[in-house]
Amino acid sequence: MLIARSGDELEDLAQSCRGSGVEVACQRLDLTNPDSIAPGVAALLQQGEPPSVLINNAGAAYTGDLLGMPLSRWQWLLQLNLTSVFQVCAAVVPAMRNGGGLVINISSHAARNAFPQWGAYCVTKAALASLTRCLAEEERGNGIRACTLTLGAVNTPLWDAESVQSDFDRHAMLSVDQAAEALVNLVEQPSNQVIEDLTLMPSTGAF
Repeated sequence: MLIARSGDELEDLAQSCRGSGVEVACQRLDLTNPDSIAPGVAALLQQGEPPSVLINNAGAAYTGDLLGMPLSRWQWLLQLNLTSVFQVCAAVVPAMRNGGGLVINISSHAARNAFPQWGAYCVTKAALASLTRCLAEEERGNGIRACTLTLGAVNTPLWDAESVQSDFDRHAMLSVDQAAEALVNLVEQPSNQVIEDLTLMPSTGAF
């Protein structure tokens, strides 16, 4: 099951998966719109069996003085990086309880560090890490495991967003494939154990 904001890119990915013999259900959904999440996820779940693994990977960043940030941008970032994860988990996890499952939330080393001009992003990722730990404790008795994949800088389109100003050497960043391999490692853990957090950083360190 796939959720994405871009309908064209979502369909391209779905077709690629189907070409490899994988059955795919997908739903176009804008996670910055809180009112659309519960009905959108419900419609997706009606297309197939509940997932055994839920990966929350949507996110964005904003660079600028923390206290000079417009309230609308603060609320936008908080909705996408944190509240939407809560909403998706609230919609999906109850359906996973009968068979057990794994929730992986994509976090950042910004959850543990304070970076000037990245304050709002740091706050959302720190809160996401706490949300994940609380979810793991509450759902343990239901056979649901929850963990974070904590990443350093990954070379993705995030760095091209209008809300981000940066001049980092993107060649030194982690690749998307490296992040994907770390995700697979978390998913492949046997059901009687969990890597509570896997941290993957570029060998050059933080940017």
